[in-house]
Amino acid sequence: MKILLTGASSFSGYWFVRELAAAGHDVTAVLRKRPEEYPDATRRERAEGVVEVAAPAYGASFGDEAFLGLLRDGGFDVLCHHAADVTNYKSPDFDAVGAAANNAHNLPAVLAAFKQAGGRRVVLTGSVFEGGEGAGSDGLPDFSPYGLSKRLTAETFKYYCRRDGLSLGKFLIPNPFGAHEEPRFTAYLMKNWLAGKKAACSSPAYVRDNIPVSLLAKAYAAFVGGLPDAPGFSKLGPIGYAESQGTFTLRLAEAMRQRLGLPCEVDLLKQVDFPEPRVRINTDVVDADALGWDESAAWDGMAEYYRKAALA
Repeated sequence: MKILLTGASSFSGYWFVRELAAAGHDVTAVLRKRPEEYPDATRRERAEGVVEVAAPAYGASFGDEAFLGLLRDGGFDVLCHHAADVTNYKSPDFDAVGAAANNAHNLPAVLAAFKQAGGRRVVLTGSVFEGGEGAGSDGLPDFSPYGLSKRLTAETFKYYCRRDGLSLGKFLIPNPFGAHEEPRFTAYLMKNWLAGKKAACSSPAYVRDNIPVSLLAKAYAAFVGGLPDAPGFSKLGPIGYAESQGTFTLRLAEAMRQRLGLPCEVDLLKQVDFPEPRVRINTDVVDADALGWDESAAWDGMAEYYRKAALA
């Protein structure tokens, strides 16, 4: 299939593009900049990896005239909207309404151009942290203003895709981890262990859903490839290691201890504050064997990536 995917330089976007291409699809990846123009090394490296396997479309933003031109001329079978406004997304002052408006900018015109050129299937990336998604505690509220922005975006897409007779698939992401990620929790752990330092987990009691990004990407490619052509709504929220953050940290430490030959020591600190819901996880079990995913190989790849990064 011919696929147009936004957000290709993001952590999960990089993996999605490469897995879609490996599955035999013809992917056009929307990138804000050329690889050499990205200021940080991690995003530059991801962009370089994207253009190795996909046709790049530089400079277009969702809903602008350049993007509409891509849709009119491309003859795409699937529109995968993975990009999202994430500016200061961790802040309690994050502009949820403004972000949702950016995520769905000019959506009626986008869908009209896509449909007129023969497109019928749309895939929107969602988050387990949206209100009402996944399973967990506290009545499944919007996890944050960012979670609210993703839910508002999804509702907007559902309305207009239903109105225009398009097939919409929503793919829910939990907490992906692996090679090429931003310096978040697992990257922090790996950096400390490779430096011979003990790391710490400050929120071991939270139950979260950490999923290897390579498994997430295979599930995404299968979801995109299997999305029905007929109008309707489909959803998949693949579950990974749904367990306490403390248990996941020990799981990661043991996997890396075996592969790096290092102590990979960690302190699980006593958690006394719970400003976030205690439990939030995805619920759909995917068949890793059917997807061709090898858990041990995934751990091997992660260890090798961070080992090389430490030597660079």
